[in-house]
Amino acid sequence: MAKKSALGRGLSALLDNTDSDLVPNRVLSNEGAAGSISGIPISQIEANPFQPRTRFDQEKLDELAASISQLGIIQPLTVRMVRPNKYQLISGERRFRASQLAGLEEVPAYVRVADDQTMLEMALVENIQRDNLDAIEVAISYQRLIDECKLTQEALGERVGKKRSTITNYLRLLKLPPQVQKAIMDRVITMGHARAIINIDNEADQLQVFKEIVKGNLSVRATEQASKSAKRQNTGPKELPIEYQRIQENVAEQLNAQVNLKVNAKGKGNISFAFDNEKELKRVLSLLDLWP
Repeated sequence: MAKKSALGRGLSALLDNTDSDLVPNRVLSNEGAAGSISGIPISQIEANPFQPRTRFDQEKLDELAASISQLGIIQPLTVRMVRPNKYQLISGERRFRASQLAGLEEVPAYVRVADDQTMLEMALVENIQRDNLDAIEVAISYQRLIDECKLTQEALGERVGKKRSTITNYLRLLKLPPQVQKAIMDRVITMGHARAIINIDNEADQLQVFKEIVKGNLSVRATEQASKSAKRQNTGPKELPIEYQRIQENVAEQLNAQVNLKVNAKGKGNISFAFDNEKELKRVLSLLDLWP
């Protein structure tokens, strides 16, 4: 039978070896048997240093705290022991914060063994699996998995159950100007708007289209059209520097023909002339001493 992807199997996919099992009962103090849920004093738990999410909705945290006060924690936290009577969160940051707000002294938790890389990977994958992440948070999580866990885009796609093209589209968002990235995080614009903007090569034009989106409340379709228009303007003929304009004019005057001079930013280019018939071609080539 084919092995399921990490996304389908959940976080256990990252802990499917003997080195990452539940902490044996002899390691724990006052906890249940291996495989059971342990009650851990909340004062002994510290936040996940690898937590990719930096923003939490306070109103939603308050709502969750009120629910926990009434019903308790339905889904246990997942932690790792860093030293006796000291734990770090692996997953369940919102539940942990809400439990603190609710005034709980003890919380139910699974205790697992995880090194720093495994812990980072678990935290990132858990967050990616959640529907309420914004596109920039997902992109940052993908980039961290690539950089810090030494994953290729192909390996990352297999790990989180996504196509490589999907991974690439998210990573491209990190090249957008900071103002645009913030608008994505604040959900002022959507992923669809962002993907249209990223197709514009010039940052100034990206910002201009972004302003049009916000000001005119443009749809994704309208944004795509605005982006195409900006790209056409950028790919149009560029005005030659004044010294090249003079060269073009001088050559045109000497040949008595229409001359087109093109030069790129590195100084490379080409020069050409137009002719209406073979007689005109012979005349110009004779002037250039190129006619046999």
